[in-house]
Amino acid sequence: MAEKPAIVLVHGFWGGAAHWGKVITELHRRGFGSLHAVENPLTSLADDAERTRKMVKQIDGPVVLVGHSYGGAVITEAGDLPNVTGLVYIAAFAPDVGESPGQISQEKPPAAFENLAPDSDGYLWVKQDKFHESFAQDLSAEEALIMAVTQKAPLGSTFGDNVTAPAWRAKPTWYQISTSDRMIHPDNERRMAERMNPRKTIELDASHASLASQPGPVTDLIEEAAGTAA
Repeated sequence: MAEKPAIVLVHGFWGGAAHWGKVITELHRRGFGSLHAVENPLTSLADDAERTRKMVKQIDGPVVLVGHSYGGAVITEAGDLPNVTGLVYIAAFAPDVGESPGQISQEKPPAAFENLAPDSDGYLWVKQDKFHESFAQDLSAEEALIMAVTQKAPLGSTFGDNVTAPAWRAKPTWYQISTSDRMIHPDNERRMAERMNPRKTIELDASHASLASQPGPVTDLIEEAAGTAA
């Protein structure tokens, strides 16, 4: 049996690498030994893509890149490295050349768009008292509270950073749509998935935080992508 590829998990806005916690434990249980989770600075798409590239370059052998939310834009920009064998999008942005997450969101605003609030330093937050209903309505109040308090705010300007060379045009892709997503409009997810012609698309009745609320099906999709890579 071929050795399992490395999995590199890339978080999005308003969360850190720990958002992948349940997926990490599930992948480990299924025998994936080379697991990595990028901690993005969320200062610009270029910075975040470079941070991801640096991690991938440290890994010998094939890598499957998995992006959640804005992390999808990051793997789109950083996924052209030769050892990247597949891209998995989890309720994620997948911009085309010249597109930004902000542009995509403006075209079809998500339900919770009004619950974002900039601070005086240019960082963009999900209002704490709106986080549960906006980001993770299918998690417990306690889990959502932890996410709300520990959220990692991006510089608001990052929303407008355009993708320059979309890796999904050259690499095999997989996509998970969250049908109850309030942070990225589900129809935007469907549109982005359809145009990349993925190997497989799944729809889950999940919030934006599907990686935490439905780690089993999310891990199934990652495992399928890894099997193709192997």
